[in-house]
Amino acid sequence: MSNDEYDSPWKEAIETYFQECIEFFFPVAGEGIDWKRGYTFLDKELQQVVRDAELGQRFVDKLVQVWRLNGEETWVLIHLEVQSHEETNFAQRMYIYHYRLFDRYNRSIASLAILGDDRPTWKPDQYSDELWGCEIKFKFTIVKLLDYSQQWTELEASSNPFATVVMAHLKAKETRQDNQRRKQWKVDLTKQLYEKGYQREDIINLFRFIDWVMRLPEDLENSFWQEVTQYEEEKKMPYITSVERRGMKRGLLQGIEMSLELKFGSEGITILPEIAQIENLDTLSAILASIKTVNSIEELRQIYQ
Repeated sequence: MSNDEYDSPWKEAIETYFQECIEFFFPVAGEGIDWKRGYTFLDKELQQVVRDAELGQRFVDKLVQVWRLNGEETWVLIHLEVQSHEETNFAQRMYIYHYRLFDRYNRSIASLAILGDDRPTWKPDQYSDELWGCEIKFKFTIVKLLDYSQQWTELEASSNPFATVVMAHLKAKETRQDNQRRKQWKVDLTKQLYEKGYQREDIINLFRFIDWVMRLPEDLENSFWQEVTQYEEEKKMPYITSVERRGMKRGLLQGIEMSLELKFGSEGITILPEIAQIENLDTLSAILASIKTVNSIEELRQIYQ
């Protein structure tokens, strides 16, 4: 799986659950922030510095303005490294981000890094340079996602959304060569969302992360959905499947609209409102498949009336 396939879901998770992210990975920082005063993502400020620094490849970086409990304004630089190989100049890059932000904005900055790579021993947490008695030493805080595999029981017991994010991330990497195991873990982690007692919106958000990083071949994906649908029906909580069905219905309706217009011109579009009332996905699929072969709108209507 490429960086981008991990970057986007992580970026979305951090933006959706920033407070929970800090409290989960960096509890010392979490305890020092006055969360009641809110926080602000400073994407423009960070882009300015990253662009100036010309540091090549982009990563998941978030710069966030927070307030400390003592009343001071502080900036938090969250840097997420999800690549699978060691990077020799990583600590130097953290240092460059830090001093450029300080130079431009004259703010206190906490530099924090989440390392999602596969190398257990790679834990860069400082950059230093020395010449003729002149010395720089920059230390920053890191967490290593691989280390959490030793704390699986605690992850399962935690209600912090990032416990789920970490479990999905670890199992996605662990099952890269084993789709059968990946499917089973995807089912287990999805069921855990309900067992942990999350609200509907959190279940949908966290499922999106699981679904994004634990992609499956079509046959296993279909099998996964059968299990999840059955589970949701038993629980009487069709949260994920209802969102999935809405997305599938929207896609089918878009296909039907295009096909109707190609086949029958503007007249074809006139029956779209009545087709949109149909909830059965199999019927919508049959309509889409039949548009090519029917000779009239009335003939098409016979399929669903």
